Amino acid sequence: MGFASLNMWSFITFTDAHYRELVMQIVDIVEVTKPIASPIRNAYIDFSKMTASLVAVVTDQVRDGRRVVGYGFNSNGRYGQGGLIRERFRDRVLSADPKSLINDAGDNIDPHRIWAAMMQNEKPGGHGERSVAVGTMDMAVWDAVAKIAGKPLFRLLAETYGVEADPRVFVYAAGGYYYPGKDLSALRAEMRGYLNRGYTVVKMKIGGASIDEDRRRIEAVLEEIGNEAQLAVDANGRFDLETAIAYAKMLREYPLFWYEEAGDPLDYQLQAALADFYPGPMATGENLFSHQDARNLLRHGGMRPDRDWLQFDCALSYGLVEYLRTLDVLKVHGWSPKRCIPHGGHQMSLNIAAGLGLGGNESYPDLFQPYGGFPDSVKVEQGYITMPELPGIGFEGKSDLISVMRELAE
Repeated sequence: MGFASLNMWSFITFTDAHYRELVMQIVDIVEVTKPIASPIRNAYIDFSKMTASLVAVVTDQVRDGRRVVGYGFNSNGRYGQGGLIRERFRDRVLSADPKSLINDAGDNIDPHRIWAAMMQNEKPGGHGERSVAVGTMDMAVWDAVAKIAGKPLFRLLAETYGVEADPRVFVYAAGGYYYPGKDLSALRAEMRGYLNRGYTVVKMKIGGASIDEDRRRIEAVLEEIGNEAQLAVDANGRFDLETAIAYAKMLREYPLFWYEEAGDPLDYQLQAALADFYPGPMATGENLFSHQDARNLLRHGGMRPDRDWLQFDCALSYGLVEYLRTLDVLKVHGWSPKRCIPHGGHQMSLNIAAGLGLGGNESYPDLFQPYGGFPDSVKVEQGYITMPELPGIGFEGKSDLISVMRELAE
């Protein structure tokens, strides 16, 4: 049943209490694929055809006079997954017995049980793009769960998993993409703009030009930011071992925040070898999509828990339900969640960071709008934001985003 057909309810007035007495259920899941195209490029791809899936999980619950709808979308860099969502995962949830998707207390839908329903009859491994489809739907489910509970998601996560919530979250500005006609002065101006908005760590792309040109770009940015901020660099998995080492020898001359994703994300041997040539912090993980992948990285990738960073992105990797398993893997291998700064620049990861004690989150101040960024009231101050006390993920606090979302299902 499409949400449009739910308009028959519009002439009936129900109180919140009446809705709680009904059998709680998800009545529809809606997806639309939206363009987030841009002329920018990194070392591996351009974004001229990039899309994102926007998903609404429509429930039969009402809070504060409004039907509870959870929203989600996938992170940039992977395309929208409307085909998989509509062909497999949506119908598995909608065809399940509603009682099987409710928590033991009977007062909310259960994201773990919904996740299990989505993944019915799916073989292990070979994640492909299904991890993105499930991750996008999972985000919307958690948004609905927290709205039904009447709490910000980060508060709900902290209470559920016994962690002290910290609404103050470190964020860094991701940019420095290659762009037609973009010279060093434009790159410097971009980075200056991030500093002016309160960021203390900025990131730029490397590997899409010659090593000599990238050196000039790095030196230009470092000259611009001086002692006001730190610089991270990101190769987006472009390099073979020889090139990764050549860049490591060049980059170690500079005081960088990190050297990110030098080689293919599954080439753990390459990542491990780099530690012999690059003593500074490295980062990877945004293109690893399961707790098994994370475990293999920690087993074989030579990552160092005293300095390196992990960038697993729940929206690309089967959602928060799977991310919780990844955090368990980290604990077993002696890693603190503080070493996690997720990729993606979305509010879902901000909530995970604030609620489960991660080290921070990526931010896209000027890109991939309206999906990137923060609620309208949130400002960056000395590299940190403070999470607002909004039910759910907090999408309702970002006016340009929630207007697009409500076109889908409200």
